[in-house]
Amino acid sequence: MGQTKGNSRLKRKVRGSYAISTVSIALVLFLLAGVGYIIWNLSKATDGVKERMTLYVMLSDAEPAEVKEEVGYKLRSLEGVKEALFVSKADAAAEMKEFVGGDVEEFLSYNPLPDSYEVRLRASESPKALVAAIESQVSEWKGVDEVVYQRAVVENMDTNLGKFKILLLLFGGALLVVSLVLLRNTIRMSVFAHRTLINTMKLVGASKGFIKRPFLVDSLWQGVVAALLASGLFWGMVVALNEGLPYVMLVSSVEVLATICGGILVGGVLISVLFTNFALNKFIRMNSSKIHIY
Repeated sequence: MGQTKGNSRLKRKVRGSYAISTVSIALVLFLLAGVGYIIWNLSKATDGVKERMTLYVMLSDAEPAEVKEEVGYKLRSLEGVKEALFVSKADAAAEMKEFVGGDVEEFLSYNPLPDSYEVRLRASESPKALVAAIESQVSEWKGVDEVVYQRAVVENMDTNLGKFKILLLLFGGALLVVSLVLLRNTIRMSVFAHRTLINTMKLVGASKGFIKRPFLVDSLWQGVVAALLASGLFWGMVVALNEGLPYVMLVSSVEVLATICGGILVGGVLISVLFTNFALNKFIRMNSSKIHIY
């Protein structure tokens, strides 16, 4: 009777440790996926800021239309240029009239604004270097009067966005290390709950592979279950963010989210199997008389 109660208590402890380690893996996977998703979105947002930066290539009024068209063709062929839109002097005057609320052409009796190109750039690791290279090259072209852009904004963007990305990566890396250390200890405790069974198998002469096989199979399924739980939490987080922050353009395409969930599944299986294998190896090598201090 006492032995039956002891076995029942042991089974409850084993089931409890298994459930705790599964939930712990799921929460770690969800946390890492959530932080990675937010970092990815912030990175996309910084790229969007870079691509909204505009250079204005002012054209000389003295040059014919053919020369101006050639400037546009050469601009679009430059590396790092996303698009180059031609803005006629009449369109520029109309935009200024709408912006300032007055007609500059009527006031001066002529249109002082030149034809120009609005040049938008592709996201670059160094906007400052890209803009400087384009300015240096384009300024030498025939038909180009000058290249105008907000120099202070470009310089600050280059510095601040670089620091921002470094901070995000450091935060993500620190979170990953701390999470994996905590998870390793949790799985070790889960293996410790099976110490009597493992020690008995060692004493009857079971091989290392024979002892490890059932635990590794269980850990594989544990990783799958944890990954499914984490994926459900992750999808819920994405839905909540999109509904709660409708004006923030978060990445929410099915392909992207499916890729992240696939990464969660792979990560869950690898974490569970590898950490369980490490814990088993250490325990199997230990002297049977020391299992109580594992």
